[in-house]
Amino acid sequence: MPDPRIAISGCSGGGKSTLLDALARRGFATMAEPGRRIVAAGGPMPWDDPAGFARRAIALALADLDAAARLPGPVFFDRGLIDAVVAFEHATGEAAPVDPANRYDRVFLAPPWPEIHVVDDARRHGMDEALAEYARLEAAWPGFGYAVERLPKIDVEARADFVLARLEG
Repeated sequence: MPDPRIAISGCSGGGKSTLLDALARRGFATMAEPGRRIVAAGGPMPWDDPAGFARRAIALALADLDAAARLPGPVFFDRGLIDAVVAFEHATGEAAPVDPANRYDRVFLAPPWPEIHVVDDARRHGMDEALAEYARLEAAWPGFGYAVERLPKIDVEARADFVLARLEG
């Protein structure tokens, strides 16, 4: 069996990237969020071309999954294919051009956490939009056959400990 692929999904501003940074500091392989990479590369931007952004995010998520197959040990993904599929379907009203089922071995969902949510150059939407996105993701993951584990609202090192303990158990 290949090494596990673990998706960290959920609410924008819910601490996903911070958690991935903590896991990376502990020596685990991680894949950065496709959306932030797209924005950093100059687009397409989600606020100008949401469908183009989602198409690009799907392509990056698929490439990340391929790259992860060559990495030893568990690989943690900051968002991923389901997030991109949900964004595509929300932007276009069409079914995504890829089946996202059976790509990840475990899924952790970061719940809404208004106290740590911030708006920046790559995340321009506020808490209301983040909550709507979270509701779509919370429904989508199980709809594609995934069991979802909710992350507790605790400091980042305790969150990393929680994830690793769940993987061991």
